[in-house]
Amino acid sequence: METKKEYKIKKISDYIWEVPKEGDMKVPLRIYASEKLLKKIKEDGSIEQGVNVATLPGIQGKSIMLADAHRGYGASIGGVAGIDAENGFISPGMTGFDINCGVRLLTTNLEHNEVEEKIQLLLDSLFQNVPAGVGGKSIFKLTKEELDEVLNKGVDWAVEKGYAIKEDKEHCEEFGRLKQASSSKISDKAKDRGKHQLGTLGAGNHFLEIQIVNKIFDKGIAETFGIKKLGQVVIMVHTGSRGLGHQVCSDYLRRIEKEHQDIVNKLPDKDLAYAKAGTETANDYFKAMCAAANFAWVNRQIITHQIRRSFKELFPNSELKLVYDVCHNIVKEEEYEIDGKKKKLFIHRKGATRAFGPGREEIPKDYIHIGQPIIIPGSMGTASYVLIGTEKAREETFCSTVHGAGRNLSRHKALEKFRGEKIRDDLEKRHIYLRAKSWKGVAEEAPLAYKDIDEVVKVSHEVGIGNLVVRLVPLACVKG
Repeated sequence: METKKEYKIKKISDYIWEVPKEGDMKVPLRIYASEKLLKKIKEDGSIEQGVNVATLPGIQGKSIMLADAHRGYGASIGGVAGIDAENGFISPGMTGFDINCGVRLLTTNLEHNEVEEKIQLLLDSLFQNVPAGVGGKSIFKLTKEELDEVLNKGVDWAVEKGYAIKEDKEHCEEFGRLKQASSSKISDKAKDRGKHQLGTLGAGNHFLEIQIVNKIFDKGIAETFGIKKLGQVVIMVHTGSRGLGHQVCSDYLRRIEKEHQDIVNKLPDKDLAYAKAGTETANDYFKAMCAAANFAWVNRQIITHQIRRSFKELFPNSELKLVYDVCHNIVKEEEYEIDGKKKKLFIHRKGATRAFGPGREEIPKDYIHIGQPIIIPGSMGTASYVLIGTEKAREETFCSTVHGAGRNLSRHKALEKFRGEKIRDDLEKRHIYLRAKSWKGVAEEAPLAYKDIDEVVKVSHEVGIGNLVVRLVPLACVKG
């Protein structure tokens, strides 16, 4: 059995730890975690991945691992890196396979009791209107030309087609569209995988969840988001770019390995393969990634359209408003001060959420005075959270915070330990209702397969890189 390398870890504060720069490291590794969570991060060997990222050319400031960090492909999930946009690189593996896997939150004007009375009928309707699971196919048929429009226009396409209202677009990160997108940079294979998946949840950790407001930490900010009282019903959607985004990542990793074998051979892990900034490969990947991100926004928007349909059928007076939609696996060009000078960086957020503080023009006008909403999903049966972005996050983590609980057990180990039907029965005893395409998928996503979400968000709040606003608990969950 392979032994994990031991690293010298220096305690900076109760929630900040550092692996100092040594050997090939160009910057230190900073880990934002409690002592309890740090122990789990050490156990799965992901610190080695954070150190490997710190050795890469063009990395600025520090390699970052957040409280939900766990081992991933090349770079850890729950990792952030700022790379010099002129002399550095872009890495598909450091961005993630499920490009723009993200979360959106909708408020309703409904209360717990009135929704629970009709919960089985509502789940039936949602399960029909929002296909879930590995083979879940869209009920929307797109021509090749329409798919290209989705890839290039993002939520603007959904607004044009009547699947979104203007307020939906305004409440998405990047307003639901990355304008550098080019569908021409996406392979036919990727498009074939995506053309039947618009408006589908998929499997894995993706879900559609009906939730109840359980605790309000900041009443003023919560009210600005439309969250007004305890017991209010909200809806959370967690999914991404489906097979299309996965194929884009695979395509460009293969292309980089083929065209830049000299770079790959020198890497501590070939899964960190990158394309140098300014090269044709880097530019093509960035345009393809932007297009896949646009697809993900439209995917979540179509799901939102279908959720509204289901609620209207059962609650004719219901109003569902989008609070915000945030991305996880994505690379953005942003400007930061490094050693006293402003620099453009490629911020790779892999399993991490953007956390802009107040005053940024990228934030919706109705939130600009308070900061960007951060939506943090829990795991099935546990709490989820709404946080608010901070100026401190700019100083500490390139305006980033956690994206969820983070896995505690591999899917294989979860399958050995849990049974899907037993999880369903246990949840129903707690008045949490589950509808799933696959019991195997439910076992893989068991609540105990994840870290303690309350502990994870506490770290974010205590460090000041995303402050607590609202705690939400599940009433019903649709899984793939």
